Amino acid sequence: MLLRSCVWILAIGLLGSQPSRQRISLLITNAIVVTMDSGGRVIPAGAVAIDGRDIVAVDTTAEIAKRFTAAESIDAQGQVVMPGLINTHTHAPMVLYRGLADDLALMEWLQKYIFPAEAKTVNPEFVRVGTRLAVLEMIRSGTTTYADMYYFEEEIAKATREAGVRGVLGQTIIQFPVPDAKTPGDGLARGIAFVKQFAGDDIITPALAPHAMYTLDTSTLKAIRTAAERERVPLIIHLAETRDEVNISNKQHKASPVQYLESIGFWGNAGSKTAVLAAHAVHVSPADIRILARRGVGVSHNPESNMKLASGTAPVPAMRTARIPVGLGTDGAASNNDLDMFESMRQAAFLHKLQSGDPRAIPARTALQMATREGAHALGLERTIGSLEPGKRADLIVVDMSSARQTPLYDPISHLVYATHGDDVRTTIVNGRVLMRDRKVLTLDETAVLADAAKQAALVRAAVGK
Repeated sequence: MLLRSCVWILAIGLLGSQPSRQRISLLITNAIVVTMDSGGRVIPAGAVAIDGRDIVAVDTTAEIAKRFTAAESIDAQGQVVMPGLINTHTHAPMVLYRGLADDLALMEWLQKYIFPAEAKTVNPEFVRVGTRLAVLEMIRSGTTTYADMYYFEEEIAKATREAGVRGVLGQTIIQFPVPDAKTPGDGLARGIAFVKQFAGDDIITPALAPHAMYTLDTSTLKAIRTAAERERVPLIIHLAETRDEVNISNKQHKASPVQYLESIGFWGNAGSKTAVLAAHAVHVSPADIRILARRGVGVSHNPESNMKLASGTAPVPAMRTARIPVGLGTDGAASNNDLDMFESMRQAAFLHKLQSGDPRAIPARTALQMATREGAHALGLERTIGSLEPGKRADLIVVDMSSARQTPLYDPISHLVYATHGDDVRTTIVNGRVLMRDRKVLTLDETAVLADAAKQAALVRAAVGK
């Protein structure tokens, strides 16, 4: 009897000495984990541990199981877990103009079709409905963060936050009357009110978005820069998208768009607290690239929109060689015509191979990096998102790898860039919150979103005579 008691005491003692597992909110296990960390780790039987809004560990499933127990688990057997995609340039409500006008150059497309349509149809309800449709498409195709430029940006921010998507959202300021502002001064006042309204928000980063150097005068551009510096918010601007823009700048200012903006102090200093994102940067010279690099400007490359509008090919390899952070964007769905970042990755890789004659110009890993880690850097969010690492926000997606076009699977990074489509995404998580699980969106009523979009489309059709 004494011997049996001693055995029980010893067993209890040994159990008590084992380390207890930490209780967390969510575990994703048995996945091919593509971390996109600085070492480029891919963990074949990997797991990600999430507590609240943060990633707390990334390791093999076996190691994670020793350390954690979770309130909720997702078994991602045979699927890829990766950082959520970062769309660095959109105009979210413009999904409601998808297919309205195609096969046109940018200036004709804007001046004859888009600007007139916006004048007749854009209002807060249009923006709310369009944003919900856009974020539904993004959630379903694996985008967890997007940068935006549009009107009534507070409505975009509210709809984005309700859906749970992360946004760097810029109130557009432009020289001529638009639906939410009669003058650029009114637009800047709206922008300042917007950034104050969403200051400190957990998933919304408010920004100011001067439309372009050719649609704003010098004094307004300077005032916007001063306001962004004072409020410590990002700036988003279209830059050198077309040859027409470059010609306008050369005629008016005897300088390229980049050089003109440099001359008025728009870019600030490399150590500035104000991040600047330049969308497109198609027609930039080596001298322009040196300025952007010196000033720490991020660039959003939009290959599909640039090809569709015949705007040209941005010198992305040269910009990356100069250590400019280059992210990927879709542009608005009116000029793309979708928000699928997997398509942007594939087209970026293909475009630069063709343009350069070098199949290694943008390899698959680089394209994936531009859509994740480098996109975060371009937005000034590299410490928060863009890779799966402890301490970063839990923004990640689960991608199915079982379809016919993804079989066999030798290299997951190759498949993500060259074979995967947005509808291969199974689960989307932002800030630790599951927005879509097993293709069911949890934060939006999909039927209602599509019905509301159809009603707005009827209004657009009636307004423009389509």
